[in-house]
Amino acid sequence: MNDVVLPVTTAWLVIGIFSCFWVFLGWWLGRANKSLDDYMLAGRNVGLGLAVATAMATWVTSNTTMTAPQLAYQLGLWGMVGYSLGAVGLLLFAPLAERIRTLMPNGYTSGDFIRLRYGTLAWRVFLIISFFYALGWLISLGMAGGILITALSGIPYVYGMTVIVVICTLYTAFGGLRAVIGTDFVQTIIIIVGVVILAVLVIQKVGFEAIHTKLASDHPELLSFLLPAAIMFLFNNLFFGIGEIFHSNVWWSRAFAFAPGKGFKAYLLAGIFWLPIPIVAGFIALAAPAIGINVPSPDMVAPLVAGKLFGLAGALLVFIVVFSALASSLDSLLAATSDLIVKDIYKGHLRGQATDSELRKVALFVIIGLGIFTWLLCLPRLTTLGELLYFTGAFVASTIWPIVIGLLYRRGTGFQAALAMVLGTTIGLYSYFAIGFYVAALVSAGVSFLIMLPAFYAKDTFDWSSLDESKQSKIGNHND
Repeated sequence: MNDVVLPVTTAWLVIGIFSCFWVFLGWWLGRANKSLDDYMLAGRNVGLGLAVATAMATWVTSNTTMTAPQLAYQLGLWGMVGYSLGAVGLLLFAPLAERIRTLMPNGYTSGDFIRLRYGTLAWRVFLIISFFYALGWLISLGMAGGILITALSGIPYVYGMTVIVVICTLYTAFGGLRAVIGTDFVQTIIIIVGVVILAVLVIQKVGFEAIHTKLASDHPELLSFLLPAAIMFLFNNLFFGIGEIFHSNVWWSRAFAFAPGKGFKAYLLAGIFWLPIPIVAGFIALAAPAIGINVPSPDMVAPLVAGKLFGLAGALLVFIVVFSALASSLDSLLAATSDLIVKDIYKGHLRGQATDSELRKVALFVIIGLGIFTWLLCLPRLTTLGELLYFTGAFVASTIWPIVIGLLYRRGTGFQAALAMVLGTTIGLYSYFAIGFYVAALVSAGVSFLIMLPAFYAKDTFDWSSLDESKQSKIGNHND
C-alpha cells in the first residue's frame, strides 16, 4: 500500500509498549479482586470519576473513531451529526441506571432482569439477541484493529487484529471489571486529548474554506441536509444507539458496579462529554476530497487522512487514539459477555447450585474462550465496519420497549415481550436487506413498540420486590 506512513518497526514498537502497559495495569488492578462481585462488578462501589470515564471510554469505540468518519465520508453532515446522537442512549439510560441499582441491588446481568421481570421465554429470546449483538460488536472491534494497523503501516490485517484481541483478552482475564474500569480511565484521557489535537491540526492544515469549496464542487450532496438516506440514517442511528445501551450487559454491569447514587450522574456526564467526539472525528474525513486522498475502503478514511496530512506524527497520534478506543470497548465487551455466559447460561441453565468460587474460575476460562472465538470470526474480513455494525441494529432496537416498559411500569407479559423482540428483529432484518442499513433499527423499534403498546392499557400486576433475587428462595422463581 503506497499511502502507509508509519514504518513497520515503529508500529510494532508502539504496539509492544502499549500492550505491555495495558496488561501490566490490568494485572495490577486485578490484585484487589477477592470475590465474584469484585471480579465481575468491581466490588459494586465504583466512584463517580471512574464511572464517568468507563462509560464514556466504552462508548468511544472503533465505531466512533473509525465508523463515524466513514459515515461522514459517505453521508456528509448528517453522517457525523447523526452518529453523535448515540449520546442520547447514554443520557436516557442515566435515570434507568439509578432505577436498576435500586430495584436489583444484588443483580449481575441484564439477563437477570428479563428473567425475573418477564420469565423464561422472553429471557431466552433476549439472550439470543444479546449474544448475537455481542459477537457482532466483538468482530467489529477486532476488525478495526487490523484495519487501523494495515492502513497506517502496511502490517497485514491478521497480525494487527490478532494483537488487539490477544492483549484485551489477557488483561480482562487477569483483572475482570476492576481492570477494565481502571484502564478505561487512562484510555479516556488519551482519546479526548488525541481527537481534539487531530481536529485542530486538520483545521489549521486544510481549513474550513478549502474543505467546503471542494465538497460544494465535487460532492454537494454531502453538504445537504435533505439527502434522504442521510435523514433516515439520523433517526435510525438514534434508535440503534438507544437499543445498544438499553439492552447490552456492558451498561447494565456498570449500573450494578457503580456505587449507590452514582449511576445517574455518571451516565449523564458521560453522554455530555461523548456527544462532540463523533462530530470531531467525522470532520476529519471531510478533508479527504480536499487533499485528493485515495480511499480504498471508507472505514480507512480517518487514519489515511491523518497520515497524509501529518506524516509520521499524525499516523502515531491516530494509532494511539484508536488503539485506546478499541481496547476500552473490547475489554468491556469481553467482561460483560462473559458475565452473561457465566450467570445466565452456566448457572442459569446448566449448574444452578454453582458456588461463587466456581463461577469465578469459569469466568476466567469464558473470557479466554471468547477471545479465541472472536479471533476466529475476525479472520475473514467480509464487510466494512459500518455495514457490520448496523446489521445488528435490527436485533438491539427490538429490546428497547420491553426494557423501558418493564423497568417503569408493572404492566406487560413475558409472551408480549418475547413477541416484540422476535418480530421487531425479523422485520428489521428484512428492511435492512430490502431497503438499506439505515432503516433496520428504526423499523425494528417501531414494530416492537406496536406490540408492546397494549401494555399501557393493561392492569398493573408485577411486584417490584420480585426483582431483588436475594429475597427469592431459588433461581427458578419467575413471573411467567
